[in-house]
Amino acid sequence: AILWAAILCFATWPVHELLLRWLRGRRNLTAGLMTVLLSLVLILPFLIVGLTLTDNVRSALAQFDGYREAGIPEPPSWVEKIPLVGEKAKEYWLSFRVDAKPALEWLKPRIQTAGLWLLSHSLDFARGVFQLVISVLLAFFLYRDGADLVARLREGFQKISGDYGQRLMEIVKTTVQSVVYGVIGTGLAQGLVGGIGFAIAGVPSPVVLAVLTFFLSFVPMGPPIIWIGASIWLFAQNHIGRGIFMAVYGLLAISSVDNVIKPIIISRGSKLPFIVMFIGVLGGIATFGFIGIFIGPTLLAVGFSLVQEILGQRRLVATSNPSPTNTPATEPTATGQDGPASTSQKTPSE
Repeated sequence: AILWAAILCFATWPVHELLLRWLRGRRNLTAGLMTVLLSLVLILPFLIVGLTLTDNVRSALAQFDGYREAGIPEPPSWVEKIPLVGEKAKEYWLSFRVDAKPALEWLKPRIQTAGLWLLSHSLDFARGVFQLVISVLLAFFLYRDGADLVARLREGFQKISGDYGQRLMEIVKTTVQSVVYGVIGTGLAQGLVGGIGFAIAGVPSPVVLAVLTFFLSFVPMGPPIIWIGASIWLFAQNHIGRGIFMAVYGLLAISSVDNVIKPIIISRGSKLPFIVMFIGVLGGIATFGFIGIFIGPTLLAVGFSLVQEILGQRRLVATSNPSPTNTPATEPTATGQDGPASTSQKTPSE
């Protein structure tokens, strides 16, 4: 929660500085307004999405209970039109309709397993929202006292490691800033691409769905919740072609944005090789979870900088202390028969 609070404050610090100037340096009021703004932008959308998903699951379970009591209805006309599997799906549907109880009994434990899976992930979702609430509350104190804290950290790094410590802090700052901009930029791109696809497919309220796609882009596997749901809705409305288009478009366009644009934005902002940032993003997510998208690239950036510093110092030592093989050899002075006579020798005339 503390790390998330620091990341949130760092990402929104320019807005905080602008608001602080407008409010003439009132730190407590500015920190309070920024905390309220973060709550409205981050916490409220996740609560709305969570409540919506809960209602949908409840309605689906109620519909299943109704089918179990009254029997399965006639298959919709769009089932037969599904490419490749439409005819077979219709046959299974009709066979289940004739004798639905065995099929429903077969489905019941599997639906219970799926319900338990959804419940566990719902608990994870609730835990994440709670952690986000704590992070937003901690952000108030970082907004209020963050400038003094950073000044003390800089002073401490200066005393411990000199100018190189300051360079490391700049590397961390640049990397985290690039990751934040990469995450936000990717979310905006996914929302824009998703909104275009929703509008083309004729899904209702494409702007609202685009906004939800933007917010869910901050959650792993978040945007597919929107475009898969839109595709299922199109199939249910007997729009087979549009449903197929929405599924393919979501897979190839909306979801691919996260894998392509995000590492490019991060690598350009941090002035590090693309492959370093790409490995940092993927490795960080695999090791630390979603927070690893910030930790992984930052650790790799610091390590990459240390390697460059060590190699640079070695090159400097190599150029300042040239190898003896590169120095020209001096001609020895001959003192024997072939060489000139020594000045200390006396001539015969003496």
